[in-house]
Amino acid sequence: MKHPLQLTWDLESIFNGGSSSASFASFLGDLEQDINELQKQVTNAKAPQTLDETHRWDAVIELFQSCGQRLTEASSFVSCLTSQDQKDKKAIQLSGKIATFVAKLNSVSARFQNILRDTNEEVWSSWMKRSEIAPISFSLNESREIAREKMSPELESLALDLAVDGYHGWSEFYDTIVSQVRIPFEENGESVLLSAGQASNKLVDPDRNVREKMFSLWEKAWTDAADYCADTLNRIAGFRNKLYENRGWEDTLKEPLAINRMTRQTLDSMWKVITDNKPVFAAFLERKAKLLGVEKLSWADVDAPIGESTGKINYDDAAEEIVEQFRKFSPKLADFAVHAFENNWIEVEDRPGKRPGGFCASLPVSKQTRIFMTYGGTASNVSTLAHELGHGYHQFVMDDLPHFNQDYAMNVAETASTFAEMIVADSLVKGEADKQEKLALLENKIGNSISMFMNIHARFLFETRFYEKRKNGLLSAEELSELMEEAQKEAFCDKLASYHPHFWASKLHFYITDVPFYNFPYTFGYLFSTGIYARALEEGPAFADKYDALLRDTGRMTVEDLAQKHLGVDLTGPDFWQSAIQLCLDDVEQFLKMTDHLV
Repeated sequence: MKHPLQLTWDLESIFNGGSSSASFASFLGDLEQDINELQKQVTNAKAPQTLDETHRWDAVIELFQSCGQRLTEASSFVSCLTSQDQKDKKAIQLSGKIATFVAKLNSVSARFQNILRDTNEEVWSSWMKRSEIAPISFSLNESREIAREKMSPELESLALDLAVDGYHGWSEFYDTIVSQVRIPFEENGESVLLSAGQASNKLVDPDRNVREKMFSLWEKAWTDAADYCADTLNRIAGFRNKLYENRGWEDTLKEPLAINRMTRQTLDSMWKVITDNKPVFAAFLERKAKLLGVEKLSWADVDAPIGESTGKINYDDAAEEIVEQFRKFSPKLADFAVHAFENNWIEVEDRPGKRPGGFCASLPVSKQTRIFMTYGGTASNVSTLAHELGHGYHQFVMDDLPHFNQDYAMNVAETASTFAEMIVADSLVKGEADKQEKLALLENKIGNSISMFMNIHARFLFETRFYEKRKNGLLSAEELSELMEEAQKEAFCDKLASYHPHFWASKLHFYITDVPFYNFPYTFGYLFSTGIYARALEEGPAFADKYDALLRDTGRMTVEDLAQKHLGVDLTGPDFWQSAIQLCLDDVEQFLKMTDHLV
């Protein structure tokens, strides 16, 4: 692999000129024209009455897929622009324009779904069996069922139009709030103002004094912004609750579960297995506290490293390590990662002005991806990098599929990413000879389990309870903080000395409107991928092709069917989840044995 690697990504090869790109403006113009054409063809159209009449919908379906693909490309490009520079006003304006396109295409989709709904069963059955349609029949059947549970097309279109400056507008306003957050911090004798993204890296600093100091400043910064965040979160939840009410949906989780193509039984089974096994992870938290020399861990200690692996990991070294471990599992996965690194698909530079967090943006027209994060040289950063490359690989193996079949849900998207992360983490632990280094790596690996089983669980508990309380009126910032702390205490088995009451304000995921309940899919993906990884260990190199086949099916079946087809397991019961979590329990047992002599 070529070195040194570039720390910033290349967006010019997608559309040159950034937010002022003439080629992107032309791209958007063509897209807008095609969405308008699609609207003309669908508006006032009637459901086909015979099999012959279904043929005239072939071109419409193709145009739908083309518009959807190009809209994803445009949205990803603009997301990259706004993330790399939160002060790029033109990019922010483009983001608003993209939102109107999304609303219009969703509105047309709502009308099209009703045409599918109104098609009689005999014609529908024959239509779905046609050779041109059969490959995307799962998506069309799903759309038909969705239409049966929504409001009239006119009301759904109105709701989508109002959401642009209402529902989604509040989400964008949160980005504005975050862009204004500046946290004063003293480094090397100098006082600097850190962005939220830069400051968050300090929360996992090896030095406990640095962590505690930053956490105090972090809480203060979000306390100062709390009223703005509370208004924003209340409005997002209020819009969603009212929309669900008008659709006749009583369960707040109905839409998130449908989007993730999973049943409530599967979700409940997963959380029950996790909860039943929490005492083991609580023991880990207690042991970690002793190793850090404190009676109980503070919130800022939970993700803190232990052991002697406290130095910074060079970005080039991290890239080499990831590629090496990927190659042990799948040469195809490793080659993809090399291509991403060498073609500057990844933005990692640590600089002010970037948004916090990390993501992978799919560019299906260009058949590329872009990865965004702020790399600070920690083991956690290496995990994030592997995680996002996993997302990129997922898209890569689906590039040749119809656009409708590339529409995989967040829970299986997180399966691919956490699987990639697990390959790296597990290989590093097993391959490390030095006991101190091995301990540090093992602790970092277990930290992922703590995050998924406790931190994410706290988010899930908070959000489900918040949405129920929001039905009765607005919640104040203080009430939200109380709700958050209660959820954290429950999820962490009350094993911490302090909590993060303003986590609800600092976490972007609560404000994402494209995907409601941006929490449990992470845990599903983590535990599902752990079960897949266990299968990979059993079957060896031959499993790589099976893994690719599983990923390719993620956009065209439910998770229950996916697991049954490729793994032969039932996700609605506890057995698979218990077998998956056992690998995580084994990690804790190994950690406790390795540290017995230290306490």
